[in-house]
Amino acid sequence: MQAIQCQHPQAQITWVIGKVEARLLEGLPGVRFVVFDKRQGKAAYRQLKQDLQHDHFDVLLHMQVAFRANLASLCIKAHKKIGFDWHTAKELHALFMRHRIIPSPRSHVLDGFRQFARAIGVSEHLLTQPPKWQLPIPESDEQWAKQQLAAVANSRVLIISPAASKAERNWLPERYADLADYAHTKGFAVILCGGPTELERTLSQAILATAKQPITDLTGQTNLKQLLALLKHASLVLAPDTGPTHMAVAVGTPVIGLYGHSNPDRTGPYLFRQYVVEVYHSSLLAQQGKTAAQLKWGTRVKGKDIMQKITVDAVIAMFDKVVAEQQL
Repeated sequence: MQAIQCQHPQAQITWVIGKVEARLLEGLPGVRFVVFDKRQGKAAYRQLKQDLQHDHFDVLLHMQVAFRANLASLCIKAHKKIGFDWHTAKELHALFMRHRIIPSPRSHVLDGFRQFARAIGVSEHLLTQPPKWQLPIPESDEQWAKQQLAAVANSRVLIISPAASKAERNWLPERYADLADYAHTKGFAVILCGGPTELERTLSQAILATAKQPITDLTGQTNLKQLLALLKHASLVLAPDTGPTHMAVAVGTPVIGLYGHSNPDRTGPYLFRQYVVEVYHSSLLAQQGKTAAQLKWGTRVKGKDIMQKITVDAVIAMFDKVVAEQQL
């Protein structure tokens, strides 16, 4: 989006966005947000139509393939509606769009999104530069984060955000604890972060109960802007395939991503994919008898014990590599 703004500084941009995502991106310069709250069911479509009743856009970049989003596109009046290519489209997405991006086969999700910018004439110079995110953080949230980091009295801080959306995608609590203990021996203070759900609280408590060295627990104590500020000022982040992984990337903090079920080449932390510890490829081969290159792009690995294949030694080795390369 910021590449689009550079190419077309006078463009008036409206972003139809989820309720949670809007909280994270609130304050983004030059963007009007219209919230689509999917939890409202049919009422969400009526509200969207009402919110946009006086708008007629030059172009709609329809960057979601879910059927719910496809229906929402009917509430948006635009001279030109651009969707995904035929190969990427699913859930009837292609039937809702008359124009399509050029395919970007077997690429990272972010590179697929960049095709939408190409479709409206954004220059290759802008699109071949490493992406930069300028997510606004209120000063009050910056100060809160700095206070939390100052309280641990250490210049080097490892943040562990241990929980993904599903329990099977989480690493084992005792292994998180082992890594936290190791980081402590290397001079890092360790902070646990996460949301207020039962899954996240339970996982954090299990880590705390197993760890031998002190850990600061901020699970359930941050809003999204505060979490973003914490990630920004941390030295290093450890997380599975979850939102804070990509939030860390957006603020430029190195992140070790733990991947087992999804292909890190497709959804890994974009600027730090070289720091991923993964068992996806070996697990996929064991289950399917084929490599990722031989299967449909994005094929997932199934099973409740996949993340157990990631060893503490492998993560410690990556931790040491990141510390050495980033000079943390």
